Amino acid sequence: MTGMKKIFVLAVVLGILAMVGASLAQKDTQEGPSSLLNFLVIKEDNGKPVRNAAVIMHPVNDRGKQEKGGMELKTDPDGKTSFDGIPYGKLRVQVLAPGFQTYGEDFDISKPKMEFTIKLKRPQGQFSAYGDHPGDANSQPKQNAPPPNQNDNKPN
Repeated sequence: MTGMKKIFVLAVVLGILAMVGASLAQKDTQEGPSSLLNFLVIKEDNGKPVRNAAVIMHPVNDRGKQEKGGMELKTDPDGKTSFDGIPYGKLRVQVLAPGFQTYGEDFDISKPKMEFTIKLKRPQGQFSAYGDHPGDANSQPKQNAPPPNQNDNKPN
């Protein structure tokens, strides 16, 4: 064999070994059972589907902290979306849609197939310490300012 052929064969063998080593070094993130999750997002007030709602999923560790990574799905016109391959364990689900309150809850994924119906609420009015609250039992009646004293017409 000539010197050039030896170098070429050596380079090919090293390349194959590098690829095999890299594939063996990769850790399979899907080490346990996984689940198919189906979501239905509807309006709480009338039960109609919410289309294009963002369903965001994050894994949660044993201490209740949200881990890095995650996934975002969008609902179809029927308010449905799904994902297959979620590993068993805690999962934080958040749902966002324009014109609705943000929904968030942690779930324990423990079955091969799970279904979730999420009811989104319309925004509620904000409470202000400065406004009048007629139905508030703790509110005190507003007192009018006393009329100006009529006898006090002296110039300053």
